[in-house]
Amino acid sequence: MVSCGLLGLVVLMAVLADFIAPRGPYAVDYEQVLAPPGAEHILGTDRVGRDVWARLCVGSRVSLAVGLVAVVIAQFIGIVFGALAGYYGRVVDSVIMRLTDVMLCFPWLILMLVVAAAFGPGLSRTMLVIGLISWPRLARIVRAEFLSLREQDFVLAASCLGASGGRLILYHFLPNVVPYVIVEATFGMADAILSEAALSFLGMGVAVPTPSWGNMLRDAQSLHVLSNAPWFWLPPGVAVSLTVLAIHFIGDGFRDALDPRALVESRRS
Repeated sequence: MVSCGLLGLVVLMAVLADFIAPRGPYAVDYEQVLAPPGAEHILGTDRVGRDVWARLCVGSRVSLAVGLVAVVIAQFIGIVFGALAGYYGRVVDSVIMRLTDVMLCFPWLILMLVVAAAFGPGLSRTMLVIGLISWPRLARIVRAEFLSLREQDFVLAASCLGASGGRLILYHFLPNVVPYVIVEATFGMADAILSEAALSFLGMGVAVPTPSWGNMLRDAQSLHVLSNAPWFWLPPGVAVSLTVLAIHFIGDGFRDALDPRALVESRRS
């Protein structure tokens, strides 16, 4: 519940960014370059005099949007591939699972950098890149559940009554994998926010001057800034850490609430 409250504050900050940070993320004050926090700039300014608080608020929109859209893309691909592999099996299963194994055998950051270099930096491209890289884990989960459900009596009964393959998948298989999809979506969103921060930090994510938490960390690579201006890099670093931690705790809560085996064991205890 604490994590839900914390994530709610981050979402509220993103929604109300224009009101709680009226200076705007692009306004430059050349007389206040790397100014420490004060009455005029509550979190100080960056190396070109932009307000850190305004960029942090607007950056939360970008980071959350990247996480949400990337998860939607990854969930769609993972569910489709996992459903096809688990339901049809044989050649379809072999082809999809070999593709999944190939993607999982590469370090995720190296693979993401290669794909990002092919697409180029940008907000929409970053969403697409993270979504295209993040689906294999869900595909394996959905496939495993489909293989288990395929032998259940209610599926065999529906098949004997003449239900088509599409109807079986939509009305009998997918509703039973929704809990696993929800849990995986929460963890996937946290991973997507971290991935956006990593790509933007390396210059392959959200393009400058669009503010994001990863871009703000990238601008603080200078040793002088790290040593003498902690107000510049500490807020986005704390924001990324707390947001990802909150989403992971929420995912753990969903997993405990939606896992029927954990529910049965808790009742027994």
